[in-house]
Amino acid sequence: MEIHCEAKNAHDIIQIVADKLNTTINEDGNELCFNLPEEVGSGHIKSVLFDFGFSVFEIDVLLKKKLVINFEKDSINALYVLFNLDSSVSHKFSASGKANSIKQLECLMSSAGNNESHSLILKKGNPINVFTLIINRKLFESKVEAFVKDMDDNIEMLFRDVNGINQFDYKNFFTLEISKLIEEFKNCDLTDFMKATFLEGKAYEILTRQLENYLSNKNGPDGRTLLRNATINKVKNAVDIIESQLETRISVNSLAKKVGLNQNTLQNGFKTLFRKSVNEYIQHQRLEQAKDLIENSALNITEITYKIGINSRSYFSKVFKEKFGVTPNQYLSQVRNKAS
Repeated sequence: MEIHCEAKNAHDIIQIVADKLNTTINEDGNELCFNLPEEVGSGHIKSVLFDFGFSVFEIDVLLKKKLVINFEKDSINALYVLFNLDSSVSHKFSASGKANSIKQLECLMSSAGNNESHSLILKKGNPINVFTLIINRKLFESKVEAFVKDMDDNIEMLFRDVNGINQFDYKNFFTLEISKLIEEFKNCDLTDFMKATFLEGKAYEILTRQLENYLSNKNGPDGRTLLRNATINKVKNAVDIIESQLETRISVNSLAKKVGLNQNTLQNGFKTLFRKSVNEYIQHQRLEQAKDLIENSALNITEITYKIGINSRSYFSKVFKEKFGVTPNQYLSQVRNKAS
C-alpha cells in the first residue's frame, strides 16, 4: 500500500494517512492519534503539533501488509529527524530510487531538496517503532533567528535553508540517552496544559541532544564508530546489569565478560551510544539514583551512600556537588523544606 502526502507538518500527514486507511482520528489537545484498522495491522500512529512549525510524527505498529509513505515535493521541504527504535525501516529519495536501510538505534536526518520527493518504507510482520521530529524551517526561522549567527557552521547551514532547496541526508547512531527521552515523551501520563508543556520541552530536548550528536560526529573522529546490531544489544544488556546492580562494585572487565564483549568494544559502545565511558555511565546512574532516593525515600545520607555502591561518604558528597551544585545534605534539606 502506498500513500502520497503533500504535507508541512505531522498533523497534515496523519490526516492524509487516516483518510487513506479509512479510519477515525482521535483528538486530544494538540495531539491526533488513530489505531490501525484490523485488516492493515495493529498499533497506532500519532502526531503532536507545536508552535514554529515543529511537530512529532510517531509510528508504533505491526503491519499485515507493506506500507510506503511518500512525502511529495513541496514549495517548502521540511527537515525530518527520524529515530528508529525497533526493526529496520527503509528510506529513499525519488532521484536515486535506491532504498537506504535505517537500523535499530539509527537516526536519519533528511530533507528531500528542490523538485524531489522521498519515501519511508515499512515492512510487514516486524514491529515498527519510529519517532520523527518534523521541522518546517520557514516557520522555525523566527524561533532560531537570534541565534543563527552564533551557531556552528554545520547547524547554521541546516537551518538557513528555510525552503529546503538543498537535499540533506545524514545517518548515524543516536544515544541511548535519546532513546530514554523518547520513551519519556511517549509514556507521559500528564494531562491538558501540563502534558502539552512537558511534551514540547521533551521534543526540544530530543532535538538538542541529536544536534549535539550530529556535531560531535561531524567535528570529531571518535563519533564515526559503527556498531553492529549484536554489539548494540550487548551494550544494552550491560546497561541493564549496571542499573540492577548499582549497590555492588562493578568492574569493566567483569561486565564485559558477562555480556560477551571485550573491554575495548564495550567502552567504544558506551562512547558511541552515551558519550560516556563505562565508569562515567555507572557514576552518572548512581548519582541519579541518589537524587531520586533523597527525593522519594526516608533514607539518610549514609544509607543512600551505601545503597548506590559508594563506600566513602566524603567522596559521594564531592561528586554529588560536582554534578548537581549542592551537597547531598544541602539537597536533602531543600527537599524536606519544600515538603513541609
